[in-house]
Amino acid sequence: MNEQTPPSKLEQLEQRKRESELGGGQARIDRQHNEGKLTARERIALLFDPGSFQELDQLVVHNCHDFGLENQRVPGDGVVTGYGNIRGRLVYAFAQDFTVFGGSLSEAYATKIVKIMDLAMRNGAPLVGLNDSGGARIQEGVMSLAGYADIFLRNTLASGVIPQISAVMGPCAGGAVYSPAITDFILMVKKTSYMFVTGPDVIKTVTHEEVTKEKLGGAETHNQISGVAQFAADNDEDCLATIRELLSYMPANNMEEAPRIATKDDINRVDANLDTFIPVNANQPYEMRDLIRTLADEGHFLEVHQDYARNIVVGFVRLNGYSVGVVANQPAFLAGVLDINASRKGARFVRFCDAFNIPLLVLEDVPGFLPGTDQEYGGIILHGAKLLFALAEATVPKVTVITRKAYGGAYCVMNSKHIRADMNYAYPTAEIAVMGAEGAVNILYRHSGKDRQKKIDEYREKFANPYIAAERGYVDEIIEPRFTRRKLITAFAMLRNKRDKNPPKKHGNIPL
Repeated sequence: MNEQTPPSKLEQLEQRKRESELGGGQARIDRQHNEGKLTARERIALLFDPGSFQELDQLVVHNCHDFGLENQRVPGDGVVTGYGNIRGRLVYAFAQDFTVFGGSLSEAYATKIVKIMDLAMRNGAPLVGLNDSGGARIQEGVMSLAGYADIFLRNTLASGVIPQISAVMGPCAGGAVYSPAITDFILMVKKTSYMFVTGPDVIKTVTHEEVTKEKLGGAETHNQISGVAQFAADNDEDCLATIRELLSYMPANNMEEAPRIATKDDINRVDANLDTFIPVNANQPYEMRDLIRTLADEGHFLEVHQDYARNIVVGFVRLNGYSVGVVANQPAFLAGVLDINASRKGARFVRFCDAFNIPLLVLEDVPGFLPGTDQEYGGIILHGAKLLFALAEATVPKVTVITRKAYGGAYCVMNSKHIRADMNYAYPTAEIAVMGAEGAVNILYRHSGKDRQKKIDEYREKFANPYIAAERGYVDEIIEPRFTRRKLITAFAMLRNKRDKNPPKKHGNIPL
């Protein structure tokens, strides 16, 4: 009788790798698919360029010997970590594997993530986290909590140094939510992902409210109501494709610039339709995103925070192949007025662009700040100051185009010359004034009802135009709208070697 030949060293290695790649087993993989979700490894394969991903710590196992876990040791321990190329550029990533212990975080699991974060920082490359986890591994107690804190610290230290992107592709609850919250962008997947600090069961016990996971913390909730997330993807594939595109607008780190992408779009392209794009009636809305797409290379605009605070529009375009961050008032929603949410949304985007050397284009059509007790009680003074602080602090090239209204304090806030804008253009339709003509007349002639319309017309003729600002040098040039693209490209080219800095300090105290 022949004795069975023991497996070779290579066969032992291959067997351990197969165990790791199988995760929690085929039954749990099938369950993941039945819920409309990809596995951690399938997500990694779609995120990275084919064949480029290099996995680290594939054979790591947990060290817990309580509650029967000593008999459940899966190689990899529920998270896939490593590095590879996305569109040819180095990126680090971790992907939580829900098929292993529900993706719960252990001490060993956290150590794997910490290692990849440290590598990303040392090598100056972006970090992507794919989150799909039931939270802390209860059996490990405080060691699991310590692991979260180790991750939070590195998220904080990496902020403004390397781009950090979080995709929530399943559950993300309790303390786990604070890692994505510190990162630069959060993507969620509709119907299969959710985030909340306390779940529906706890809420029902404490406040007696009844709410579903989707309503409490689903993708649409955080994209439309809370503003926690910046993107809502239709499925895992869409989410991962968006991450790939988003990274293409960013540099690898804060010491570099975003890559230039070759374009066939003519620098000198002229659009005569822009000369009549702004309505003659100052109260008539128009779609600012149409203007943005007309100016951008190939008409492409990657909008950020699309469904939140829709009175302001932010996102990325390319001008002559160079990445540019756009902040624009939206006359088609609440007349483009600035309110609490719009100010927060704009400020956060501006600070990201400034941290990573991405020039800023501000398209301005703003009637002012939204009045009302809700806004005042909610702290519009502080929140509005965030946008002012962010734009004033920013040292990247900053160009403004005033398309129509630029009223009051909102004129100052929206990248005016007075807060270090580099180039300020205005269309002939621009109205730069303390307030609209009717409001001004109501104050100036409040005790006189005579010739009201005549006085409104006089005020509009004298102040509701760009010429006084141009005479003062507050506007560098009043331009024909058809030439906007060429003006912007030449301005940003002129500013490419701009050097500006803020006074020496540990950090500013932005009004939080």
